[in-house]
Amino acid sequence: MAFDHNPKSKVKVSPNTPQLASPMIELRNISKSFGATQVLSDISFSIQPNEFVTLLGPSGCGKSTTLRLLAGFEHPNAGDILFEGKSILETPPFQRPLNTVFQRFALFPHLNVHDNVAFGLKIKNVPKAEIEQRVQDALRLVDLHGYASRWIDQLSGGQMQRVAIARAVVNQPKVLLLDEPLGSLDLKLRKDMQRELKAMQHQLGITFIFVTHDQEEALTMSDKIIVMDHGVIQQIGTPTDIYNEPKNAFVADFIGESNIVPGLMQQDRVVEFCGRSYRCVDDKKSVTGVDVVIRPEDILLVAPAGDHLQGVVRSIVFKGVHYEMVVETPTFDFLIHSTSFVTENSPVGLAISPDSIHIMTHQDAHA
Repeated sequence: MAFDHNPKSKVKVSPNTPQLASPMIELRNISKSFGATQVLSDISFSIQPNEFVTLLGPSGCGKSTTLRLLAGFEHPNAGDILFEGKSILETPPFQRPLNTVFQRFALFPHLNVHDNVAFGLKIKNVPKAEIEQRVQDALRLVDLHGYASRWIDQLSGGQMQRVAIARAVVNQPKVLLLDEPLGSLDLKLRKDMQRELKAMQHQLGITFIFVTHDQEEALTMSDKIIVMDHGVIQQIGTPTDIYNEPKNAFVADFIGESNIVPGLMQQDRVVEFCGRSYRCVDDKKSVTGVDVVIRPEDILLVAPAGDHLQGVVRSIVFKGVHYEMVVETPTFDFLIHSTSFVTENSPVGLAISPDSIHIMTHQDAHA
C-alpha cells in the first residue's frame, strides 16, 4: 500500500490588490424584487478598470439579475449604480458603455457573420469604411478572419460564441458583460474558450464581468470573485482568498469540496477535533466552539501510526488526476483526494498540517 510522503505546499493567500480611489463601477446598497420575491438584498461592491470579475453562485442567487441591472435591462428598487463616479440609473441600455454577451448568443440567422458583427455599428451610422475595418479587427481578435461571408447555421457552437463576442467588442465598450456565455458548450470547448476569453480580456484591456455557476471556471479565469447566495453577497476576494479562506460554510462547500468538523478552540493556534489536538494558524475566537474546515486534498494518507488520527478506507473512486476516498474515523467520515491508491477497508493514518486547518465560528459556518 502506497502513501503520500511529502505534504503539498498549500497555496499562500495573496494579499488583496490595493483598491484605487475611484473604481470604474460601484453598486451601492442595491435591492431588487419581482413582485413578492426578493432577488437582491442590499448588495454593494466595486470593480476596478481592467479587472476580470466573476459573479458566482447557484441558480437563483441573483447573479444574472445583477448583470441585467448593470446593463440597464432592469431597474433596482433601491440603491444606486455608478460608472466612473456618476449614476447611470437613468441612462438607457444603448447609451451605457457596456455590452452584453448572452448564453444563447442571440445572433441573427438571416445575416451572415460580417453583418451580425456590423449590426450595432450600422445602427449608430458609423461610416462604412470604419465599419469594415472594425469588423475585420474584431473577427481577427476572435480567430474568425475569413469567416465573414458564412451563415450562422454553418458555424459550430464555439464559432457562434466567438461571433457573439466579436459583435460585442466591435462597439469598443469599456465593460463587457458575459451572462454564462459558455454554458451551452461541451466540456473541452468550454475549457478552450475559458483560456481564450482570458487572453482576449488582456489583449483588449477592458473590464470583464462574468456570470457563472461553475466554480472551476471562476477560479480559473477571475481576478476577483463575488460569491452570492439568495440575493446576498457571501464573500468577495481573489480566487486564492476564496478557496483558502472561505468566510462561511456556504462558500467552503460551494467553492470546491470541504470537510467541516466540529471542534473546540483550546488556545491560540491550538484546536481540538476528533478527540485530538492540532496546531493551526488561527488565534482563539471569541467563542470556544468552532467548525474546522479542511480541504480533501490537504489530508495526507500515512501509515496508521499512533501520532496520527486513524481510520479505515470505506470507498475509493478514480477521478483521473486523483483518487477520491471516504475514510471513516470513530467520530467523522473524511473525504480525501490523493494520488495514491489504497484498497478499500485498509487502515490508514491522516496527517493534517497546521496551514491546512481553517477555523470558523459556528455563526460564520452557518451564515
